Amino acid sequence: MTKINITLPDNSVKQFPKGITSLEIAGTISEGLARNVLAAKVNNEVQDATLPINTDATLQLLTWNDEEGKATMWHSSAHLMAEAIELLYPGVKFGIGPDIENGFYYDIDFMDYSISSDDFEKIEQKMLELAREKQTFKRREVSKAEALEYFTRKNDEYKVELINELEDGHISFYESGYFTDLCRGPHLPDTNPIKAVKLLNIAGAYWRGDISRKQLTRIYGITFPKQKELNDYLELLEEAKKRDHRKLGKELELFTFSQRVGQGLPLWLPKGAILRDKLEQFLKRVQHKAGYEQVISPHIGHVDLYKTSGHYDKYGEDSFKPIKTPVPDEEFFLKPMNCPHHCEIYRSKPRSYKDLPIRLAEFGTVYRYEQSGELHGLTRVRGFTQDDAHIFCRPNQVKDEFKGVMDIVMRIFKALDFENFTVQISLRDPENPQKYLGTSENWEKAEQAIIEVAEERGLKNTVIKYGEAAFYGPKMDFMVKDALGRSWQLGTIQVDYNLPERFDLEYTGSDDEKHRPVMIHRAPFGSMERFVAVLIEHCAGRFPLWLAPEQVIILPISEKYQEYAEKVLEFLNNSDIRAQIDDRNEKTGKKIRDAELSKISYMVIVGEKEESSQTLSVRKHGFGDMGTFGIQDFIDLLTDEIDNAMNQ
Repeated sequence: MTKINITLPDNSVKQFPKGITSLEIAGTISEGLARNVLAAKVNNEVQDATLPINTDATLQLLTWNDEEGKATMWHSSAHLMAEAIELLYPGVKFGIGPDIENGFYYDIDFMDYSISSDDFEKIEQKMLELAREKQTFKRREVSKAEALEYFTRKNDEYKVELINELEDGHISFYESGYFTDLCRGPHLPDTNPIKAVKLLNIAGAYWRGDISRKQLTRIYGITFPKQKELNDYLELLEEAKKRDHRKLGKELELFTFSQRVGQGLPLWLPKGAILRDKLEQFLKRVQHKAGYEQVISPHIGHVDLYKTSGHYDKYGEDSFKPIKTPVPDEEFFLKPMNCPHHCEIYRSKPRSYKDLPIRLAEFGTVYRYEQSGELHGLTRVRGFTQDDAHIFCRPNQVKDEFKGVMDIVMRIFKALDFENFTVQISLRDPENPQKYLGTSENWEKAEQAIIEVAEERGLKNTVIKYGEAAFYGPKMDFMVKDALGRSWQLGTIQVDYNLPERFDLEYTGSDDEKHRPVMIHRAPFGSMERFVAVLIEHCAGRFPLWLAPEQVIILPISEKYQEYAEKVLEFLNNSDIRAQIDDRNEKTGKKIRDAELSKISYMVIVGEKEESSQTLSVRKHGFGDMGTFGIQDFIDLLTDEIDNAMNQ
């Protein structure tokens, strides 16, 4: 019998018969491992653990402890939910049902059925009933004709549309229990690992994201191998609701939205404007030390600018509608990106190799049309401000500039207590090179530079994602986990050889010849709106002192001490401490409770004792009574806390 060599993660090599499955290999290691295998990574590609391996290969057995293992279970759970729904609501039609970061969803046309969250419990019970049957997931390759015949007979036009776009010879079905679906996989060996089920939400979703198509019903859910894990997750969701930036943003008076202004266009209230300004000033100081120069560009640009940059062809008129002028054939667009404007700033005068690198920074507001159903607080808006900068450098400066940007990102994360993050290197999809602008040679240089920088910096938790690059260049994204363990993409750095070519950017080299600069795009915050949303939820609205819109609230215990409170306020304000007086006719206990709810960092209580001794009774949010301080001692306490945070 022909043998094949299987290399395991510990680099040991074992021989097995050709055609053995990953699940069978797991069984040779231990029965317990075999019970826990959800999928397998063969030659770095995730596939069914039940598929035969016919050649020498590397093998990683995936369990619930692996992200790909979770994703496989949730993908299979989407099929399980679809099966349950089809049994409960015969004749429904199905769109797509992928796994997502936490769970899965399926888009469903319920036809004449009425469905709501009240129906979730019976769907969950049916899913658990089917899961206990240990239904196997069987993959079957089918011809395009067979696939079309099956779903045409089933009267499911959504699947027929998808199949018509597929290439014959690359189509597969998955069958489990009473359900058959068009799917590439991978899937679980069977439904046995699915022990706990919760359907979370119901929403509308236009078919294929097209507002002109029918709106389907999207049902979100999640599953776990143990009920306790589901219970823990639901507790986490409850905590997330308390930290929801939309809820806290309203309670803390940071931002608001107005239908008259327009959906997805946030209005920053005075306290939110202070928070945002402090973030901007912090980054501006860091950038100034790193040699950046601030620029300002307009909110609109001529259509020719975006045709030159490639944004017009890439995104088309649907993303940002043209602004017509009285002049025939003159069109402008709301600015979707700052980079084309910065290219024109670079072009404004001749550049020498001695001038490079040139680092242009701007807090530039951009506009992109998002469908109303996709808008979500500050995390998904139509107008947002990017902490954008573009570095124009010589090819031999790329790696050093990249490292410099990484230092800025790390500085921000440290100041704001983002300690848990993953670095994602996003490269081209090698199977679809036509999706990207520029030559393969330039792409290879840019991709190699990013990979080398990550290696030289010894970055841990680095992952490479193919097909996630921007259309003009590869990038490095910083995926930050917040206090609840949720992952957010915050900082981003992108290498670009293409825009300098499209804008014909040049510099004169030491050889007196013209050369093309390399462009680096970077945004450590990403967008101010999204960053603030993540920050609010990460710290539950309890901002570090240097960033807090209100740092101190002064609480006079009666009107008799108003004058002393105003004296304290003057001292604090003169020391650049943001303070206010709560002079409401309320009891001190209520004022303290209200200050705690408003998450104000420090409370200063003043009465007869404090006035006579020229001292302050101090309380700290979340800590309680800190005792008595002299006014200057208290100011020193605050300034030391701010300085320590800013100079870590």
